[in-house]
Amino acid sequence: MAMELIIVGALVVILALVLIGIYNKLVGLRQNVNQGVADIDAQLRQRHDLIPNLVNTVKGYAAHEAGTLEAVIAARNAAAAGAPNAGSEAQLRVALDKMLALGEAYPDLKASANFQQLQGELGDVEDKLAASRRALNAAVSRYNTGIQSFPAVVFAGMLGFREADFNKLDDSERGVVDAVPNVKF
Repeated sequence: MAMELIIVGALVVILALVLIGIYNKLVGLRQNVNQGVADIDAQLRQRHDLIPNLVNTVKGYAAHEAGTLEAVIAARNAAAAGAPNAGSEAQLRVALDKMLALGEAYPDLKASANFQQLQGELGDVEDKLAASRRALNAAVSRYNTGIQSFPAVVFAGMLGFREADFNKLDDSERGVVDAVPNVKF
């Protein structure tokens, strides 16, 4: 009887250690996903902070393009208010593209060192944002694999772990990404 009690006790201890290991691994993976989301938020904030400087630079060269500049500011304010969402970020991206196109219409603006610097910084932020999205998707993949792998799949739901969502293209980006680029010389 004592031997059976020791065996049952040992099995309970082993099961508890396995559960603790699974829980700790899943917590770490979930934190990586949370970090990925926070990194994207930080890049979006950096983009939002850069836009007023870019608008002010353009104002000096293209003052009569007030409608374009107001659209950028309105889109930036909508995107910066509250939690980031795909709709407001897509509107901001469209408004920014229109404003950056003004550089082609105004050679003095295009030649401006401030405009070139801000345009470069914006490109850098966009590159970092894309990298953050890729890192988030990698973290989500590891996390989802972790909660769907055996033996974690048996306990993950009971421990409160749910699948995370990948960062996907929104509807405004799908047509642009799927389209073949039109290159003219």
